Amino acid sequence: MGILSRSAVARKPNETMRLIVTTFVGVVFGFLIGVSFPTLSLTKLNLSSSLLPSVDLSYNEKGKSSISDFYSYVKKNSSSTQYQRPNDTSKIWVPTNPRGAEMLPPGIVEAKSDYYLRRLWGKPSEDLTTKPRYLVTFTVGIKQKNNIDAAVKKFSEDFTILLFHYDGITTEWDDLEWSQRAIHVSVRKQTKWWYAKRFLHPDIVAPYDYIFIWDEDLGVEHFNAEEYIKLVRKHGLEISQPGLEPNKGLTWQMTKRRGDREVHKQTEEKPGWCTDPHLPPCAAFVEIMAPVFSRSAWRCVWHMIQNDLVHGWGLDFALRKCVEPAHEKIGVVDSQWIVHQTVPSLGSQGESQNGKAPWQGVRERCRKEWTMFQMRVANAESAYFKAMEMYNSTTAH
Repeated sequence: MGILSRSAVARKPNETMRLIVTTFVGVVFGFLIGVSFPTLSLTKLNLSSSLLPSVDLSYNEKGKSSISDFYSYVKKNSSSTQYQRPNDTSKIWVPTNPRGAEMLPPGIVEAKSDYYLRRLWGKPSEDLTTKPRYLVTFTVGIKQKNNIDAAVKKFSEDFTILLFHYDGITTEWDDLEWSQRAIHVSVRKQTKWWYAKRFLHPDIVAPYDYIFIWDEDLGVEHFNAEEYIKLVRKHGLEISQPGLEPNKGLTWQMTKRRGDREVHKQTEEKPGWCTDPHLPPCAAFVEIMAPVFSRSAWRCVWHMIQNDLVHGWGLDFALRKCVEPAHEKIGVVDSQWIVHQTVPSLGSQGESQNGKAPWQGVRERCRKEWTMFQMRVANAESAYFKAMEMYNSTTAH
């Protein structure tokens, strides 16, 4: 400190004057920057809504709209000819917020939710002692209560349990200890894919690393959920299912359990069934009875589920469109396996028409939906590539 004091005393008058001038200029420059910056501030940016379709609506994994994303947008677009200065500085307009929430400041936007149960009292910050990392759903009727009880007990407290009741019966499950902490959703005579489309939106299940969407008629004596998750992570599976016990309920060779390995991703089928060894049903394929999705894979699959096609038939052949390379990221976990008991529960939820049994009408609807889904996928892809071809031809000239 003594050396610094002596240096200050020894300065010449012209050096002192230069220091004063430099300091004054710096203060003025900083003031000007401070005055101009609020015109681009968080609460005073106002852009035309016509620009919204071209804006990347990004927000972080926790569901909070990011202030840094907003400032990045401002910096990127401030020199653009499309950029507009705010007309009314008392208004809020944040284009990086989720669609529909542009008039809110990012700090208040809560874009995602969860199925965590909360108290009606106390501090919100103290509601959750744990946050389950995984979600398992079963679409159930009361006749399969014992089977579901056995299945749920294979899942630890690190799983949120969600039951979809297609028969409208819920209170009869209350005597099961775990039922008190489970989520119960009841709508009569609906399928699990109807429920999934309406209650498993990606922004609702975003906190969960993996989502199990299972039928009610699965035997789980040889299944452990925690070990299953370890194997899925180890082998890099984004979409998976447990292997099926070979002698019961088997439709496809791909889902047949193999006793000599942990996981398999390819198989051989009947002659002529597979045009490519990397395509379904020889690879990139699991069935819809017991699929498990990673968070990112489910975000894509959910958007592919058709709102009016409730049985999900044909979806298993299209899952490969949501991960890449599909033949590496879709597979069957053999060392954690289940038994498909093939209980025709949904058939009893149909109605008898034209002299046909209820289950016959349900099965016919399933087949029709499979054909409709295939046509929609093919038409959508054809329309996309045709549009891209037209676009490329016009931009080339």
